[in-house]
Amino acid sequence: PVLTLCFGLSGLIVLWFGGRDVINGRLSLGEFVAFSRYLVLLSWPLIAFGWVINLVQRGVASWKRMLEVLDTPAADLLEASATLPPGPGRVEAHHLSFTYPDASAPALDDVSFVVEPGQTLALVGATGSGKSTVVQLLLRLRDPERGTLFLDGVDVRDLPVAHLRRMMAVVAQEPFLFSDSIGGNMLFAAGVEWGDVGALDRVAETGERVALADDVAGFTSGYDTVIGERGITLSGGQKQRLALARAVLADRPILILDDALSAVDTSTEHAILQGLVGVRASRTCIIVAHRISTVRDADVILVLSGGRVAERGTHDTLVAHGGLYADMHRRQLLEDELERVS
Repeated sequence: PVLTLCFGLSGLIVLWFGGRDVINGRLSLGEFVAFSRYLVLLSWPLIAFGWVINLVQRGVASWKRMLEVLDTPAADLLEASATLPPGPGRVEAHHLSFTYPDASAPALDDVSFVVEPGQTLALVGATGSGKSTVVQLLLRLRDPERGTLFLDGVDVRDLPVAHLRRMMAVVAQEPFLFSDSIGGNMLFAAGVEWGDVGALDRVAETGERVALADDVAGFTSGYDTVIGERGITLSGGQKQRLALARAVLADRPILILDDALSAVDTSTEHAILQGLVGVRASRTCIIVAHRISTVRDADVILVLSGGRVAERGTHDTLVAHGGLYADMHRRQLLEDELERVS
């Protein structure tokens, strides 16, 4: 816009002063036209020069971000003294605490829990209460203190990161999808290629389980539909259900849902949770959620507040207790009622 303004002003100045010189006989008409044409020819190199400067600045910024990844020492990730065969997926936290760099207060403070295989642990609480920090520590996106977080009885700091993450299937609030078919995205971590014998049956069964089958039936190519980079052709709820189907098909001992049903409506959420009953019974499941309806069937619910465990129990016991969880439950019931009325 600044360049365009400058070019417009220069044209007006040339027209004003050049026109006066032509009228007064100090400049021929041909010379005036030639000068105007040279000015126009000069504008395009200036525009290209500005575009190149902008491109270089963007490239330098991107390169700096890439260097942060490339310069990260791999030695810290490879320090491990134990390996485990694929185990049942028992998760324990003993007095787990964590503080982010430059933070004034800990994100987690003395959090303890045990999740047995086949059980579901739910983490609820306000934004910033430390729910997602637990997931990051379990995945070792952040390193917990030694002796505070265990997988099948082994400190996660003693496990190779690759091995640790192969034990888990994670569904995030904003899942990453590839520019591939729906079936190809679902089978990405299942060790099966789209087009193999039996692949369609597995995909269709899982699609029914996560309430995605009806949506896919509306697509012209069904599970062969290519969804574009990051699933650009899908809605938020469809992306989350597709990522959930991918996690189910991955068949890992631990299933982590980090606010993974936030974009679906309540009825669809209920259908998904019912479809996952069999899956959750055979795996260790950790659910991070803001909606009470997502976690009400969990075996253990931890209510986090300021990084600490404020309440612990099942849905019924926490509602009867009348604390933070009960207050959250009442507010969400009121919000649902207001939505139905409106």
